[in-house]
Amino acid sequence: QVQVVESGGGLVQTGGSLRLSCVVSGSILTIDAMGWYRRVPGKQRERVAIITSGGGTNYTDSGKGRFTISRDNAKNTVYLQMTNLKPEDTGVYYCIATIWGNDHWGKGTLVTVSS
Repeated sequence: QVQVVESGGGLVQTGGSLRLSCVVSGSILTIDAMGWYRRVPGKQRERVAIITSGGGTNYTDSGKGRFTISRDNAKNTVYLQMTNLKPEDTGVYYCIATIWGNDHWGKGTLVTVSS
């Protein structure tokens, strides 16, 4: 059994910053890729950023330049540092952890950016 739990969401003003965290626990030997997706109002869930077990990163346009993904393998934790937040970043942010080819999702954390 694998548990994926996000935290760090909240209400922030335009231009502000938030740091999301995601802890993976349970029956884990190694975690392959970890990452963040989001679902903003009126759109389908989209990928924000991915980080491999070796630290390689990939950002989509939604996160490039303003967001930074990182991970602490010793803590089975992935982070998303978000800066210069905009109202269009408002949504639910989901963590994903890929273990032995299987994707495990968290329930999400809500980020609200006020104008």
